[in-house]
Amino acid sequence: MGAERSGPVRILVVDDDPGDVLMIEEALEDSDVEKVIDVVGDGQEAMEFLRQEGRHTDAQRPDVILLDLNMPRMDGRQVLGEVKSDDDLRTIPIVVLTTSNADTDIVGSYTLQANAYVTKPIDLDDFNDVVRRIDEFFGRVVVLPKRS
Repeated sequence: MGAERSGPVRILVVDDDPGDVLMIEEALEDSDVEKVIDVVGDGQEAMEFLRQEGRHTDAQRPDVILLDLNMPRMDGRQVLGEVKSDDDLRTIPIVVLTTSNADTDIVGSYTLQANAYVTKPIDLDDFNDVVRRIDEFFGRVVVLPKRS
């Protein structure tokens, strides 16, 4: 299934909740998909990472972004809008991974060209399962664009 990748899948996690970040990292580490995980705590830092600005001048382009919606400084909606309107970044798949199940957030995210919208489960086992499924899907099944 899927295409062979050269090297690990690079995942950028954008989330301001340290507890959620830890659970995401642990769930990702449980799978046998080879990966590199980078973490930033808000949308502004995500854009600096993606544009290799500030303290992220050596940042590597991610293959997929796991994006929370509700964050300080710059929220996930603004990140989606900026990434998907940027010619250099728009091909990076973005999975919105958030606690919100509001129709306005779901429709708004897809309108801004999110590639998927996933609600964070409350139950730890369900949370781990969801993250592992995302990891398996993007790590094994999907053919991702080559890094430029």
